[in-house]
Amino acid sequence: MADLLDREMGDIFVELFEETSEPILFVNPSQAQLEAAVVTASEFEDELPELRIIAASETLKTMADDFLIASETADLIHRDKLSLRTVDEVYRSSMVVMDDRIVTLVQFDRRIDGLQSDDGELVETARDSLMSAWEEGEEFTLRTPPISEVRETLEDEIGPQVEEDFTTVLTSLDEIRGGQGLDEVAISLLVAARNNILLYDISKWGEDVGLASKATFSRTKTRLEDLGILDTEKVPIDVGRPRLRLKLADESMTELPADEMIERLEEQM
Repeated sequence: MADLLDREMGDIFVELFEETSEPILFVNPSQAQLEAAVVTASEFEDELPELRIIAASETLKTMADDFLIASETADLIHRDKLSLRTVDEVYRSSMVVMDDRIVTLVQFDRRIDGLQSDDGELVETARDSLMSAWEEGEEFTLRTPPISEVRETLEDEIGPQVEEDFTTVLTSLDEIRGGQGLDEVAISLLVAARNNILLYDISKWGEDVGLASKATFSRTKTRLEDLGILDTEKVPIDVGRPRLRLKLADESMTELPADEMIERLEEQM
């Protein structure tokens, strides 16, 4: 039996997650489909089945450049709820394979049209073939730290207000990518500056959690200073060179909510 599907991508995955406790195999997702699967899995409140994804390496590399999606993906991997593999051959169709059905997906913008089949012979053939491809695929290594670990360590090591500001900014943004704008390192520095945190403390935290190296934090701090967004002041210590306390160049920005502050600062870049 075949049924035509036509609905939002997230709704498709919610339905699939609710209907099985067995592993789900997702083959050749588009970038938007991969993002929808990760976001839906991250927000799913019931017991989540294991999600196994076979994707083109370029699709996974693009996903890894998006901090929000990559950190949520890392969280799912850390929970043993998701695994990623790449294959040399890229399949023509995007398919979801379950124990009792296959769903072939065709994407139009943010909607999915697809054909769902529960024909026993077809499902068995497809599952055997694609599970073999899964077993032969190469594991994709994600270097982004899990978002839950980022938030927990930020609260424990730097302070709850900094974590709250950081999380507020993250949830207000569609994506955070590296480049000339405000990436995750720049945002960490700016919410630290909003709370008068030492550069040493926030950069050590960032390196320890796997967000970026101390050198990256230092280079980003210099770039933000050159843009007239960030400032520092020297703080004497008992032994060694003074450390730098981060400050916003325009201290009136601290009166704004964290997400509005970041939005205003981005406009200055």
